[in-house]
Amino acid sequence: MALEKMKSFCCFFKNFNFSNLSQERMREAQLGAHTVRSHGFIVVKTHKHDWLILLLLVVIEIILLIIHPFYRFVGKDMMTDLKYPLKDNTVPIWAVPMYALLLPIAIFLAVYFRRKDVYDLHHGILGLLFSTLITAVLTDAIKDGVGRPRPDFFWRCFPDGKDSYDHLGNVICHGKASVIREGHKSFPSGHTSWSFAGLGFLSLYLSGKIRAFNRKGHVAKLCIVFLPLLVASLVGVSRVDDYWHHWQDVFAGGLLGFVVATFCYLQFFPPPYHTDGWGPYEYFRVLEERSSGQPDVAVNALNVQGMQLETVHQQGTPRANDISIISGAHNSSTVLDEMESGRR
Repeated sequence: MALEKMKSFCCFFKNFNFSNLSQERMREAQLGAHTVRSHGFIVVKTHKHDWLILLLLVVIEIILLIIHPFYRFVGKDMMTDLKYPLKDNTVPIWAVPMYALLLPIAIFLAVYFRRKDVYDLHHGILGLLFSTLITAVLTDAIKDGVGRPRPDFFWRCFPDGKDSYDHLGNVICHGKASVIREGHKSFPSGHTSWSFAGLGFLSLYLSGKIRAFNRKGHVAKLCIVFLPLLVASLVGVSRVDDYWHHWQDVFAGGLLGFVVATFCYLQFFPPPYHTDGWGPYEYFRVLEERSSGQPDVAVNALNVQGMQLETVHQQGTPRANDISIISGAHNSSTVLDEMESGRR
């Protein structure tokens, strides 16, 4: 009976399939091994060129804000749609970076303090900055190139209500120069594009973290995913209500911001519906590099144990050292079980 048990035990190890181990649990068990203190400098150094490109984008954005936009021809018959009242912004310009940049970064930090994954923190911040800065450059470049007048352009151009035109029918503005210049930057909406670039990135980030698309039917998770998009949409609506933008400006700005956010997010993270959508690509790549040689070593060790057990079976009588081999194999099985449950 003992020999039959040893033979069955040997066959079990020879047919053991390591692919049955839960890779996702093992990967999650590694969280906390890559902190800012241990890997922060290495991660930043690896992406130093990306940070330099960010600085270049900042310089380009400053230049685009300084230069004058194209002063499009505005005739008297066009003023019908440009006589809306000049109002203040419901969402001030200083508030946009607060909710489009600082709020997502605060959430990234909260996730980091829970998981201690510097790759997730770094790539979240880097992807967010790329999303907003690329969107800002594209938005202001298009603004300067198109020069579309805002819905309140009449009162920007003629603050006293007395309009004047040249011999070609174009406006002769006598308002404040900076206000007139800003009046030629209607398309697309910068508030909306920034909002969807930052909050759209946050929406994708959260959908991956909470596994919103894991096919388990937890529709309540979609409320968390849609909340940032709702805030961005309301910002866009406020731009139309304030008569700073036409609805086409808001639609184009929202589409531009969310498309750029999606591209930037997918550079660092798997799609939210992916099995590994809860972590960045580089985190899984590092784990694969570290564990690439370990399964082969374990398989060879078990094969050696199986050969020794077969030898015992052929000799017909188990010895004391053979019993220790069986005990060692049992201990290996226990270790493998612990690895599978993510406790090691």
